[in-house]
Amino acid sequence: MAKNRTFNRRNILIIIVVILLAATGLTGKLVYLIIFKTEDYAARAKALHERERPIKAERGSIYDINGVEIATNKPVCTISVIHSQIKEPERVIKVLSEELGLSEAAVRKRVEKYTSIERIKSNVNKEIADRIREYKLDGVMVDEDYKRYYPYGSLASKVIGFTGSDNQGVIGLEVKYEDYLKGINGTILTLTTAYGVEIENAAEDRITPQPGNDLYLSLDVNIQKYAEQAAYKVMEAKSADNVKLIVMNPKNGELYAMVNAPEFDLNNPYNLINEIARDYIGETLSSEKLHELLNGMWRNACISDTYEPGSAFKIVTSTAAFEEDVLKLDDRFFCPGYKRVEDRIIRCHKAGGHGSQSFVEGIKNSCNPVFMEVGARVGVEKTYEYYKKLGLFSRTGVDIPGEANSIMHNIDNIGAVELATMAFGQSFQITPLQLLTAASAIINGGTLVTPHFGIEIRSPEGRTVKTLKYDTTENVVSKETSETMKQLLEAVVTDGTGRRAYLPGFRVGGKTATSEKLPRRTGKYISSFIGFAPADDPQVIALVLIDEPVGIYYGGTIAAPVIADLFDNILPYMGIEAKYTEEELKKYQVGTFVVPDFIGKTKKEMKDLLKIYDFGDIYSLGDGDIVTEQFPLPGDSVNRESGLVLYY
Repeated sequence: MAKNRTFNRRNILIIIVVILLAATGLTGKLVYLIIFKTEDYAARAKALHERERPIKAERGSIYDINGVEIATNKPVCTISVIHSQIKEPERVIKVLSEELGLSEAAVRKRVEKYTSIERIKSNVNKEIADRIREYKLDGVMVDEDYKRYYPYGSLASKVIGFTGSDNQGVIGLEVKYEDYLKGINGTILTLTTAYGVEIENAAEDRITPQPGNDLYLSLDVNIQKYAEQAAYKVMEAKSADNVKLIVMNPKNGELYAMVNAPEFDLNNPYNLINEIARDYIGETLSSEKLHELLNGMWRNACISDTYEPGSAFKIVTSTAAFEEDVLKLDDRFFCPGYKRVEDRIIRCHKAGGHGSQSFVEGIKNSCNPVFMEVGARVGVEKTYEYYKKLGLFSRTGVDIPGEANSIMHNIDNIGAVELATMAFGQSFQITPLQLLTAASAIINGGTLVTPHFGIEIRSPEGRTVKTLKYDTTENVVSKETSETMKQLLEAVVTDGTGRRAYLPGFRVGGKTATSEKLPRRTGKYISSFIGFAPADDPQVIALVLIDEPVGIYYGGTIAAPVIADLFDNILPYMGIEAKYTEEELKKYQVGTFVVPDFIGKTKKEMKDLLKIYDFGDIYSLGDGDIVTEQFPLPGDSVNRESGLVLYY
């Protein structure tokens, strides 16, 4: 009996001790929670009863070199629904589908979805959003938002790029400088019950969004307009597939313009342009095909596509030869119209040949046999050494995404034939911007620059956040060779294949090119011209490529005038004044007459008409009897003694 009482006392004692220990532990835990974790659990409780709605940050603007705004924002709204707060679902569905132009099925799917908040539509015009507000629909949220807007529509579309529905950059500068432009989104915090119902008269917390920084470019809206005007003019006249035109400062790599005609509308980037859509009229495009066409439309071919540069590349071949001291200006060459290299006969563009000529005459005539000989003198290893120095084995580093690299022979696979064709710009491929960058180094005294658009990042208040820097490499070409090349290329314009780029009062240098596209013998060409001015101290360099022109396709005939037209507009705009020589003052009366329309005239009629006008050299091409094309084009203003090309 006594033994049982002792046992019971022990059990009771154990239970009491356990209870005391548990009570002590719980009391300690309670003290810890009340004293040390109060703020944390208060924040958790608040978060449980708060609903977050994002406030988009205003994206930074993009400005040209003169401070002209070329990408900005328009105030729009985002319409969302909160399922737990909707009292009249059918009315909400009806109103939103009618006002937003959506199907009732699509709206119903979102309205009936059990989520804390469901977006119905973004980028809604303020007028429509204000009408929706007036319905005072429970559970329908109308939040302020921003939509990217481009005041100049299609201007420089493939350079500037555009943003998606989430206001993030998709292509071009918009995506390259995304981290600077995007800003930091804010939040609206609304108190709700445990069931997610908004508490009436409860104050909202608001985390204010921070707007993005602004981007300032070297692009000049006016030069871009002039360049696009010149590109579209020749594209129409020649029924070309497309025209590319780049304008750059050769001294520092600042890009003033970059045209990829036809451009697309930045405010409607998912609408196919007419030039593409017309080929698919009546067809229902699959999503894959549409995506393919849109990517092609957005593609910046100036940096993403490669091509054989043709005779414009003779600038590089000449430079390498002068640097290696294997060429003199008065060296003599003979051109019978072709050159035999191993088992191949490679022809000159002039069927009968140029005969005996100095190198100066050879470059003015753009004679292929001359440059095949010059390339052979330089040799394979030295040729590639100068390609590398001039940046032709690497991307230029331009600040636009999607840049391609050159396609070159493996040095071990280059024989005499390959070396010969490379000397005049065939059998390898580079991008237009690579050629422009290499040519800039050749004429600017020997400094390889990085082409670029971005200049500076500024805060919304105008404070400089970052000045953008770019790499340069000096002495890739000697100053002596640079001076020689400037003089030679000016001679090409004053008295060679590039004379249709001649501008009285301005010293222009340049080089023509006519490249046959691959595969050969399809009759498809790229006509191009690279030009710079003033020739003695280049302030601007430009390259135009006319892809698949119809009819006359020679670079000197149709591409050189494009650069002349461009320079005629932008040189005075840039503050470069015309300085006429005595000879020019006597010979030219600048802009004295408008070119008549000769299309449809017979050879007999033209013989009489040409007695009336003060044209200089007149070139008649083709075997027909009726004029089908002419350059300059009808309506162009030209100088007295300007050349005229007629195609019969």
